Amino acid sequence: MLEIYINNRLKEKEILLMTHIVLGYPTFEASISMIEAMVNAGVDLMELQIPFSEPIADGPVILHANQTALVGGATVQKCIDFAHNVSKTFDIPFLFMSYYNILYKYGVERFAFAMSRSGIRGAIVPDLPPEEGMDYLKAMKAYDLSPIFIFSPTTSAERMKYLASFGRGFIYCVARKGVTGVETDFSSQLEKYLVRCRKATDLPLALGFGVKKRKDVEYLTGKADIAVVGSQTIRLVDEKGVDHVGDFIKGLVV
Repeated sequence: MLEIYINNRLKEKEILLMTHIVLGYPTFEASISMIEAMVNAGVDLMELQIPFSEPIADGPVILHANQTALVGGATVQKCIDFAHNVSKTFDIPFLFMSYYNILYKYGVERFAFAMSRSGIRGAIVPDLPPEEGMDYLKAMKAYDLSPIFIFSPTTSAERMKYLASFGRGFIYCVARKGVTGVETDFSSQLEKYLVRCRKATDLPLALGFGVKKRKDVEYLTGKADIAVVGSQTIRLVDEKGVDHVGDFIKGLVV
């Protein structure tokens, strides 16, 4: 169970690190190299994004990665097969992240079954609220998978508790309104927001959207349980290449 793994890791580390890659970007071969470098650098868990043509929660960096992967021939089935291989090869939990259209077109129950067979531990589907996702929740429960739900700074306390009642594994707290890849103000306002999140659930808290540097991870230590790094890694790959990923991630681990 994902939550048990996270809580056991938190007995050894003050804060965990989760990374995010877009499968097939810039190629599937590069994706393997990035995962290997990240795991060797000390990443605790990882999001594998299945590319989608309209990733509404993502900013221009991840949007470009999605589009490039799709042009390069990434498909849902290729991503599932890829996930099966990496989950057998690397000893950390992997999650899928994508949008509900992917699950709907593939078949929600079929998708959950494929996740389970591939060794994927859970999923983040940012555009699917519980009110419209009962088939998804039923399928996730049937295959002992963790549906990860999202809090934002504008989410009310009542709504947070409602969302948490359906979640398993952890809660993904977005640091600010808007999309991925934009500057985040690591300040007292963020700390107050995380206090609200903590009051709403006993699940571990992951904080993403804007984590770029070691000082960001250090700031989150003691306030969140997992720091999430996504867009910054893709920027690095764009600017310097895959070979620089390992050293970047090592610099974030606290």
